[in-house]
Amino acid sequence: MNNFVASQNIWNADLYENQHHFVWQYGEELLNLLTPQPAELILDLGCGTGQLTAKIAQSGAEVKGIDHAVTMIAKARQNYPHLRFDVADARSFIVEQPLDAVFSNAALHWIQPPTSVTHCIYQALKPGGRFVAEFGGKGNVQAITTALYKALMSNGVAHPETLNPWYFPSISEYATILETQGFDVIYATLFNRPTPLSTTEKSLANWIQMFANDFLLGLSSQQQNQVISEVEKCLSTQIYHQETWILDYRRIRIVAIKP
Repeated sequence: MNNFVASQNIWNADLYENQHHFVWQYGEELLNLLTPQPAELILDLGCGTGQLTAKIAQSGAEVKGIDHAVTMIAKARQNYPHLRFDVADARSFIVEQPLDAVFSNAALHWIQPPTSVTHCIYQALKPGGRFVAEFGGKGNVQAITTALYKALMSNGVAHPETLNPWYFPSISEYATILETQGFDVIYATLFNRPTPLSTTEKSLANWIQMFANDFLLGLSSQQQNQVISEVEKCLSTQIYHQETWILDYRRIRIVAIKP
């Protein structure tokens, strides 16, 4: 996953690539909004293991990927040694020269405060430059979040909501942040995207361990397994259909221009 949170700095890049490739496969649609052009300078913010960075490069654009997770950048460099990938923090990155575009897929819901990120993006763009992003929006994975809170409380964890690492804003909230920074928001949408996991027996457990590990920090292996088991039981009648877990994803897509 594309991640800039200190507590999640070490990601299992192999698990990400092998079990959660839907992250960048769905993200390919976002490239239709980016429309990268030959010779443009583009930053892929939260590039993960580099698949979409490589897609952007195929347009002839000069693209660089950044991610805060060292393991992800190492994998991206291994996957695409001809491209440039750097470890960087989305809240404080600096570019060598003004960019035509900043692109981000499935990363911004990990990064707080959002105002620090949007400030860096604004500063990185040349006048007329565009910011194109998709990430989790208001209500994203609400079923899993609710089930996690319930399971954690039943296992003695008080105030589990304080463990939540995610930022899932509404359109109005995020558009206001961008406009306050100085952007013109020209496109914004919030939509449901039911997302099936792989049909392996432990696909939901793998998802939790990959993307919701913050909720499990401090628990013993036995407690973690118990929490995951209770979440699976709770959700079995809600998001499990025909032997497949279908997660209740909701996504925001944004296109904003620096005047």
